Amino acid sequence: MPLLRPVDLEGVKVTYFPSRLLRRLYWSPPMAGALSRAVADFDAIHLHAVYLWPIWAAARAARAHRVPYVISPRGMLVPELMRRKSRWAKAAWIALIERANLERAAAIHATSAVEAGHIAGFGWRLPPIVTIPHGVDDPPAPSGVALSPDVAAAIGGSAPVLALGRISWEKGLDRLIAALPLAPEARLVVAGDDADGHAAFLANEAQRFGVAGRVSILARHVAGADKEALFAAARVFAMTSLSENFGLAAFEAMRRGVPVLTTADVGMSEIVRTARAGLVVDTAPAAIAEGLNTLLADVDRSRAMGESGRALVIEQYGWSTIACRMEELYRSVGRMRHAEDAGA
Repeated sequence: MPLLRPVDLEGVKVTYFPSRLLRRLYWSPPMAGALSRAVADFDAIHLHAVYLWPIWAAARAARAHRVPYVISPRGMLVPELMRRKSRWAKAAWIALIERANLERAAAIHATSAVEAGHIAGFGWRLPPIVTIPHGVDDPPAPSGVALSPDVAAAIGGSAPVLALGRISWEKGLDRLIAALPLAPEARLVVAGDDADGHAAFLANEAQRFGVAGRVSILARHVAGADKEALFAAARVFAMTSLSENFGLAAFEAMRRGVPVLTTADVGMSEIVRTARAGLVVDTAPAAIAEGLNTLLADVDRSRAMGESGRALVIEQYGWSTIACRMEELYRSVGRMRHAEDAGA
């Protein structure tokens, strides 16, 4: 992408900045200068994620110019995940930088009640936590594009249980594999970008549990016709993550009428339960297997769950609905600035 000048990205003006040193933190002195010059011209600022230099730099600039800002942690403030990866580095960053950024925000945006609970659980003096879910795209029109051979092979035969998303330890995919010996009718397809070679670990787990013949792992980015074919073939969509602030892939499955099996640590689990769009199960392999067996055995019940999920997503999680809610959040924090200016 061109650097340091605005480009059009799907109708939005976006400027990209270079990060040549400390790239893991996205440190970018040119961005710091641009923020200092431009922040005062905005009514509100929205910061996405935590533990990254641009978030700190933008929050600092916003406070300097008395511009209110919203932070969306995007599922990165989950205690269990923090303990299991870079625990001490994250604890230090929170103590030195992130806590002040969060406490001095105008609002914190969470995408689910589960994520909001994790954030509130820190016990800090936080601003309002506003829960607005992620929007869900409508399925694309059929393209007629030929399927990739690995996808065609994966969906051949009996309808599979699908787990679509990044292949990493946080996703709890090993739980699914451990459940397969107790769910003899289940055939699992795992598809998504491989993080840190975790796909090889899952393949070894499938061998260890004696279910390698019922597990297909597509360790790559899946999109377009391949993605739609996986959804169309799936009898169940499974999301058994250790923690998931929202669970967008599960909502994509619901939009396509696929029943969802999930665990309570996934942000959208309460929605699945309330809408009767699938099953929410315990994290133990036996409980996951019981849920799979139930959904696979009762085709009519599963179809009804899928249709219930589809109706809910269309009604409440289309982008126009989510955009209106986000716009109101921006207006509310923008009014804060104007009120402060009037008082001054």
